[in-house]
Amino acid sequence: MAPTARVKEDALGVNGQQKAAILMMSLSEDQASGIFSLMDDEEIKDISQAMANLGNVSSAAIERLFNEFIEQMSSTGSMVGSYDSTERFLTKALGKDRVDNIMDEIRGPAGRTMWDKLGNVSEEVLANYLKNEYPQTVAVVLSKIRSDHSARVLAMLPEEFAMEVILRMLRMEVVQKDILEGIEKTLRTEFMSNLARTNRRDAHEMMAEIFNNLDRSTESRIMVSLEERNRDSAERIKALMFTFEDLGKLDASGVQTLLRGVEKDQLALALKGASESIRDLFFQNMSERAGKILREDMEAMGPVRLREVDESQSYMVNTAKDLAARGEIVIAEAGGDDELVY
Repeated sequence: MAPTARVKEDALGVNGQQKAAILMMSLSEDQASGIFSLMDDEEIKDISQAMANLGNVSSAAIERLFNEFIEQMSSTGSMVGSYDSTERFLTKALGKDRVDNIMDEIRGPAGRTMWDKLGNVSEEVLANYLKNEYPQTVAVVLSKIRSDHSARVLAMLPEEFAMEVILRMLRMEVVQKDILEGIEKTLRTEFMSNLARTNRRDAHEMMAEIFNNLDRSTESRIMVSLEERNRDSAERIKALMFTFEDLGKLDASGVQTLLRGVEKDQLALALKGASESIRDLFFQNMSERAGKILREDMEAMGPVRLREVDESQSYMVNTAKDLAARGEIVIAEAGGDDELVY
């Protein structure tokens, strides 16, 4: 059996946090929630980390650790501690914000220790945080992370401050355990937690992507309901969604496919209120004769209502999204290689 899949059989080889984790995993969710509600965040984080890394635990090991639960545990076989199961247990007892903060911290940035985690934080972000700390604290941090990462962080610090840090690193002796633990605790509570929150994806961006993948009738129905409940959020989502100007991301083949799929009067009205770049894109992909006819139709319209232009442009966008959903056109990121299919 591979080391990562080894089942913990020896009760004497399980530390206190692992014992607590096994106990919590053995209880019902209601029982576990009552215990979690009496703990502070640091205790919850320690046990949560142990739960998430628990792996397979045999029923024999569980019975030896918790004799009072022999009858309950003897029929369970084995159990697996994972991030998902840990988050489910915590959610029963704690508010969502507390659970999110705890899970963000124990999930990453990837690394078993605080210094591993810091090694996965970009040098710009880390330098921006450290430049406001005491030089001695920065010296300790830079001495604990990888030398290549430390060099990149040091290069981004203000020159005079960086020299103060270097001088302290040169004079540094063995750092006392309590000082090191204090720095780790500060980094964990003030830096890593804030980093997890700031890295969290904008909810409106995420919903705009989801809306882009809805069919037209469902998108319209949900958006109307959202506008009734929270107009500001609805407007932010619509602003982030695929728009008429985004048709400029189509390649020549995509424009030609779209032209074959739209009604000519709707095309003329939509282009009437379009930017020059979008107009040029469509005219470049028409025959000279078709382009001339379309221009004449647009001139013959005279002034048009903005609402009518918006409706025609929306019709064009919906047609493009339907064609993309069927795989007939591809909408690509401007200047990038990634394809976005709506």
